Amino acid sequence: MADQPNSPDSSSRPDSREPSWERAALERIALAAVKEQRAARRWKIFFRFAFLGVFVLLAFALIDFSSDSKFSASGRHTALVTIDGEIAAGVNANADDINTALDAAFDDDGTVGVVLRINSPGGSPVQAGMVYDEIRRLRGKYPDKPLYVVVTDMCASGGYYIASAADKIYVDKASIVGSIGVLMDGFGFTGLMGKLGVERRLHTSGENKGFYDPFSPETPKMDAHAQELLDQVHAQFIKAVKDGRGKRLHETPDMFSGLFWTGEKSVELGLADGYGTTDTVARDVLKAPDLVDYTVKESLTNRVARKFGAAVGGAAMKALTAGGASVSLR
Repeated sequence: MADQPNSPDSSSRPDSREPSWERAALERIALAAVKEQRAARRWKIFFRFAFLGVFVLLAFALIDFSSDSKFSASGRHTALVTIDGEIAAGVNANADDINTALDAAFDDDGTVGVVLRINSPGGSPVQAGMVYDEIRRLRGKYPDKPLYVVVTDMCASGGYYIASAADKIYVDKASIVGSIGVLMDGFGFTGLMGKLGVERRLHTSGENKGFYDPFSPETPKMDAHAQELLDQVHAQFIKAVKDGRGKRLHETPDMFSGLFWTGEKSVELGLADGYGTTDTVARDVLKAPDLVDYTVKESLTNRVARKFGAAVGGAAMKALTAGGASVSLR
């Protein structure tokens, strides 16, 4: 038999073919890794664009388009200033911003008259009093430029305190007007603490330093002092209304009791002068239908700073006072 070429034993040759299940497993692992990398890249791109979008929006919001800008208007017009919401320091309707807007409105040579649009349940007697005084000052400085208040939904308590300084007050028939009173509100937890077995430990360096502490019981002396304080602020409120409204008031026994009335009834009582809106007063009363808004629009930076300041100030006041009650016109 012819010699055949020498060849290694077939059992000793490595098999060039891997089992199919191992290859399939490796392919699945590789494919999963590729998909994971792609997904990670997509999420990275998404977050980069999202961050860029937030950054652009934030940068745009930080640009102050109105609060620090000078008010300007050309031609004959009615100036508009709006008070919306609670009147207090640290919120949109605060005395500093309102007075800044009023000053600019009166100072503009093109202003025929000012419309102060109010929709407020009231708030701080201090803030309301500051605006009231500024209106009276501006009316004396600019006697040829009247200021009219236009009430939308509500002009109560501190809101009406401010409104009473105006030359005239216009309302809607269904507006809520009045609430000429003062309140001090808070909470007392002494009964609850007794049921829970909690003992209040309060040490003060002054006899009355724990005045109206919500975790301590009331005393006759404390109540008498609080009532004296409220009566004094109430008297200031009543005087402001009487000085502002004068003989137009048709005083009733409950006019200064804290009650409030519809716009229709307020006209009967002399708390308001008639019906009107911002547009009708500008067009029909002032004969200057073009409106220019002088209301201070707060920027994001000022809003954040104001809220931070209010939070810090509020915490400081709570630390320095009893923290249980606050006086307000609402």
